[in-house]
Amino acid sequence: MKDFLLIFRTDIAAMPKRSPEEMQASTKRWMDWIGGIAAQNKLTDRGNRLVQTGKVLNPGNVITDGPYTEIKESIVGYSIVKANTEEEATELAKGCPILAAGGNVEIREISVL
Repeated sequence: MKDFLLIFRTDIAAMPKRSPEEMQASTKRWMDWIGGIAAQNKLTDRGNRLVQTGKVLNPGNVITDGPYTEIKESIVGYSIVKANTEEEATELAKGCPILAAGGNVEIREISVL
């Protein structure tokens, strides 16, 4: 099996404020989805959420604040799954809770060096 990186993106500014109960329910949906992948023995790394701020290092050691603020969509997290094909990895991604919130999942095969 190959490893595939699932990259979760959404427009953070468009996300509604949620109550503690809604946040707990959202976390449960994520854990249930990840748990389903793990139950199939197809989870390499559950991944993590990413904070909204960071730095970008450019050629010449030029450092800017990042990620790129002019882009509405932000990378908010990732997971790594095992699959035989890109299509199979895409099927695993179809249950991702970010989709119900208007976000998307990018599926990329990891090329081992």
